[in-house]
Amino acid sequence: MSRTDDFLKEITDGNTSKGDYITLGSAMLDGQTLTNAYVNVPLKTMNRHGLIAGATGTGKTKTLQVLAENLSEKGVPVLLMDIKGDLSGLAQPSPGHPKIDERHEKIGLPFNSKSFPVEIMTLSEQDGVRLRATVSEFGPVLLSRILDLTETQSGVVAVIFKYCDDNKLPLLDLKDFKKILQYATQEGKEEFTEAYGRISTASTGAILRKVVEIEQQGGELFFGETSFEVDDLLRVDDDGRGYINIIRLTDIQDKPKLFSTFMLSLLAEIYSTFPEQGDSGRPELIMFIDEAHLIFNEASKALLNQIESIVKLIRSKGVGLYFVTQNPTDVPEAVLGQLGLKVQHALRAFTAKDRKAIKLTAQNYPDTKYYDTADVLTSLGIGEALVSALNEKGKPTPLAATMMRAPMSRMDVLTDSELGSLLGKSKLAKKYNEVIDRESAYEMLNKKIEVAEAEEAKAKAREEKEALEKAESKRRSSSSRSTRQNPIVKVLTSPTVIRSVLGILTKMLK
Repeated sequence: MSRTDDFLKEITDGNTSKGDYITLGSAMLDGQTLTNAYVNVPLKTMNRHGLIAGATGTGKTKTLQVLAENLSEKGVPVLLMDIKGDLSGLAQPSPGHPKIDERHEKIGLPFNSKSFPVEIMTLSEQDGVRLRATVSEFGPVLLSRILDLTETQSGVVAVIFKYCDDNKLPLLDLKDFKKILQYATQEGKEEFTEAYGRISTASTGAILRKVVEIEQQGGELFFGETSFEVDDLLRVDDDGRGYINIIRLTDIQDKPKLFSTFMLSLLAEIYSTFPEQGDSGRPELIMFIDEAHLIFNEASKALLNQIESIVKLIRSKGVGLYFVTQNPTDVPEAVLGQLGLKVQHALRAFTAKDRKAIKLTAQNYPDTKYYDTADVLTSLGIGEALVSALNEKGKPTPLAATMMRAPMSRMDVLTDSELGSLLGKSKLAKKYNEVIDRESAYEMLNKKIEVAEAEEAKAKAREEKEALEKAESKRRSSSSRSTRQNPIVKVLTSPTVIRSVLGILTKMLK
């Protein structure tokens, strides 16, 4: 049996799936595409997370698009983080191209042009379904980790949440949270000290500065109502295809704090809301996080620990996380070790550091006698990748250099008119795009302060009135005493005595 036959048998045996699966493309050996040597990923193991990596321009986004399309066709909803703004074309069919036909002929797969059910979402003021969450939904622990607070400051946040729970003060947006922080050390200082202990102004000041940092990155648009319900990510259309939810993030590339805040809140909400799936045979939701380094580079140690914990636990809810980045080293090792599917596009060895990174990357893949993995990583063409997945028993499939299939939808963005038409039909936009600012902690505390100030003003007015009345009474009393003359003085100052004295004085002057 030839080397090629051995390889084909290994690939075929390793990629045979009894259940439903997604075909990524066809295997390559010695620079040649082996027709019908399909590289498959079992749908059952898609919740075991994954990585799509490679240098700029090597085909990562198209691989993401292919996976999203095929998952949608299988009835699995998808959530995409669109950092570069080039994924909205999923809503329109591919116009086709001779190079696409040529590629699919080599692979041995027919090419079908299709559009997919798409929902456009946004964290900012861009057009799309607005995504929001309340401060209360974060809770004190998660909020403290996002703000990167010390243990003492985290304790203050816990007390703040307890006070709001005890007094039925809704914490909806950042102005609510800032107001209660100020109240705890100013107008409500005595109340807090008596019930919860003294809160340091230094601690609340430090927390406020962290909140302002979130605000400066657009956090005031994210925190508030109407709060997004994660179950709305699980919709399917009338044909049974899962919705592809695309979150437009083109305007927050320079706001990593907001991005990581949103991601962590979303993952925490999904984990707390979704039921346990067990061995269901298919994922409930697949999430693709493009430019994943934006999360990890800016995350504090506490935040990284939280992300690592969620990655380990959330797959039991039937949720798969797929990180898209230029280099696997962008992803922490604790997270990288949890990723079952790895699609590695070409890496470029321009510097000694690049060559070292390539050697480290090659070690993340199963050993194979058919490739020098480090060498293949630098020689892959556009739309080609090294693929290693998990089979239905959870074992890594044989490493295969793969000619990737082309997306069935448009590999370009929607026009403004197409986008407007898509949003006009959106049921979720009608549900979430109305801004609600109901009475919450900010307004209720202001009223409480106003009432307290009014009572204080009344008390002060009463005191001033009583003081004036007391002074007036004292004056009257003093005046009354001054008019009650001594009997001798009264006689001496009587008119009769005065006339007599004046008569005597007159005679003496004569």
